[in-house]
Amino acid sequence: MTLTVDNQTFPCINLFKLVAEGRHVEVELYENFQKTSFRNRYVIAGANGLIHLTIPVVGGREQKALFRDVQIDDSTDWQTGHWRSITSAYRKAPFFEHYSETVRSLVFNSEKNLFSFNILIISKICEMLKINTDIGFTGLYERKNSPVEGKLDFRNKFLPGNFQNEGNLFNVKYSQVFEDRLGFQPNLSILDLLFCEGPNAAALLTA
Repeated sequence: MTLTVDNQTFPCINLFKLVAEGRHVEVELYENFQKTSFRNRYVIAGANGLIHLTIPVVGGREQKALFRDVQIDDSTDWQTGHWRSITSAYRKAPFFEHYSETVRSLVFNSEKNLFSFNILIISKICEMLKINTDIGFTGLYERKNSPVEGKLDFRNKFLPGNFQNEGNLFNVKYSQVFEDRLGFQPNLSILDLLFCEGPNAAALLTA
């Protein structure tokens, strides 16, 4: 069975669970850029609540370009802001020191194409967690809710407006840095699971 997914920045845990459990995953290559999605944003948990981090794009969020053509807007120092937020949220996490330099290099990597930026992140995190799923790309655009034999469509399953809804959740539980203040926050960016659980993250994703 092939799973079709959208291309997220530092993907949410549920999407990474699909990747970890899948034998073959196809990332959508032919869609238009979509605002209010995780294609250029991700969510982490800080001391005062959830932090939504957004990568700015050339042309703004209203553009209709193919996602694979969208470029990152580096006219502001967004990377420094993201890294400060990540450091503030996870510097006390058990595995922050172990993974911090690698994650920092991903945040500050020089790739200007957003699609490629995301794929680099997904590939590196799979390598870090020893996830060997075959990841490819779709060969054409197929409409959502148009069943194709041998494929399951998870595109836009997890969005900023619904990513913590009960109906969208897999049971990935672990201890979080600010759980005593915020309660357990499900389906954050894979960064949360990585920094909190380290090498055990892969086992939790496939449990």
